[in-house]
Amino acid sequence: MDIASLIGIFSGIFLIANAIFLGGDIHNFINVKGFMIVIGGTVATTFLTFQFKDVQAAFRAAYFVFSKDKEDANEVVEIMIKLCNISRRQGFIELSKVQTSSNFLKKACGLIADGSTNEVIRAALQTEIESLKIRHFIVQDVFKKMGTYSPAFGMIGTLIGLIQMLSNLHDPSTIGPGMAVAILTTFYGSLMSTMFFMPIAGKLRARTVMEVINREIMLEGSISIINNNNPLIVYEKLSSFVSEKLRKPFNDISAR
Repeated sequence: MDIASLIGIFSGIFLIANAIFLGGDIHNFINVKGFMIVIGGTVATTFLTFQFKDVQAAFRAAYFVFSKDKEDANEVVEIMIKLCNISRRQGFIELSKVQTSSNFLKKACGLIADGSTNEVIRAALQTEIESLKIRHFIVQDVFKKMGTYSPAFGMIGTLIGLIQMLSNLHDPSTIGPGMAVAILTTFYGSLMSTMFFMPIAGKLRARTVMEVINREIMLEGSISIINNNNPLIVYEKLSSFVSEKLRKPFNDISAR
């Protein structure tokens, strides 16, 4: 589970809720009609913008953000060094028997075992990486658009409330409560955008960058295996993808 995401969302909700409780009655911040305008309008416009399957994929990805830890690049480097050792000792064919949950790595091992050239492996795996970027861009864009739509529908709700309030100016006692209700929809829209939709889009983008880096490591590791590089050379090449402060020493990785 991604602890950073949970800390962020719970701390944000706690601070906002605490400010509401300290400032007055919680009921002043509850308006079902305003909430329906913001959520209903945002969802409806999102479905108008994207295909249903893309919206489904976006919400599955959002669940992934909170339920899965990101894959450590050092672990990917370690895996490629192990594959390098297997290929040097037992031959390329042995890589076809490697068991892994990564379809990308399975494809790489299959290409190596089939005796593909450097150019074929690089082209095939680079196509996979570019396709991943495109798929993930659509998923991120769903939440970016929702982050744009929700404040807009908040403003629409505010305008509706103001129109209803101005139609009752003959009763001055309703102006204050009416204005509060009208502004609530703007509050809802801004809250949903800044607290949920935009942060999720940003988190998904960060995950995409990490996944691309890990696949680039697999790609370059596969080329190194084809070139029959020794494990130390593979480590020096692949560790460049990892920040110097986070790199594990070669002895620690090769000893496993």
